[in-house]
Amino acid sequence: MPGSSVCAGAGYTGGVKPVYEMTPRRADESFHCEVVRGASYNATWHFHPELQITLVLQSRGYRLVGDNITPLKPGDLVLVGGNLPHVWHQDRPRRRPAPEVHAIVVRFREDLGGAAFMQLPELAPVRRLFHRAARGLEITGRTRMEAAARLQRLPHLTGLARLVELLAILDQLARSRELKPVASVGFVPRLSTDDQERMQRVIAYIHARLETSIDRAAVARVASLSAGAFSRFFKRRTGKTLPEYVNELRVGRACQLLANERAKVMDIGLQCGFGSLANFNRRFREITRMSPRDYRRQLRRSAAPPDAG
Repeated sequence: MPGSSVCAGAGYTGGVKPVYEMTPRRADESFHCEVVRGASYNATWHFHPELQITLVLQSRGYRLVGDNITPLKPGDLVLVGGNLPHVWHQDRPRRRPAPEVHAIVVRFREDLGGAAFMQLPELAPVRRLFHRAARGLEITGRTRMEAAARLQRLPHLTGLARLVELLAILDQLARSRELKPVASVGFVPRLSTDDQERMQRVIAYIHARLETSIDRAAVARVASLSAGAFSRFFKRRTGKTLPEYVNELRVGRACQLLANERAKVMDIGLQCGFGSLANFNRRFREITRMSPRDYRRQLRRSAAPPDAG
């Protein structure tokens, strides 16, 4: 459900004005491949002309692609089109340590191998894949498992073998029917550099205060705008009102916490900034179409081993 906020598979977004990011690339490589390890992804809301494949092996947080936010889980695999704003965000819970980030990120240009090479008839499916990736594509099913295995080999390859393996991965994705768009049909990136610092301050302020009440006037002061001007500014750049944006982020965080069977639903709601259990249930149902308890039961059923025999 692109553009929606379902914890189990889609989510919220921000059409925030992103920061342009330069992609590091050595003189002896045609594309960039790195293994990300550590406490965070060390990235802000950004865009770049290169397409990007991100395979999450370990993380607890969210990915924001276009106008979609989705809780992360091991095996999450996404292809992001060029100039599509995105960020992978690692949670830092206060009460217990989070697993460190472990991910593989590959960035490459549409003219990978040269403009003439990419016009070869054999690469027509790959060109169509690049066009579809303008909204981001989540890779699922058997394709995800097979592509993830190949991506884990990619950092250990060098030279031509490395390039051939990437082309093989792209060919596999191009021919698969197990790719789902991520951002909504109507999402249009806002790539102007104006007001980037203002939006970064606003987003940082919101993330730091999810557990408490977030007052529009206070956020407007962070943005150095009047309350009315801030509401218009925020809606233009995210496509959402401030309460919608905050509630979707809180519900996404609650989805992660509901996996802990020992945590009480009421405590999770309060921890995520909802003032009461009734408000938590109402907002959670609006976004996921189920109650927090139903969501937890669904998680429990999906985690149960299959019956023997």
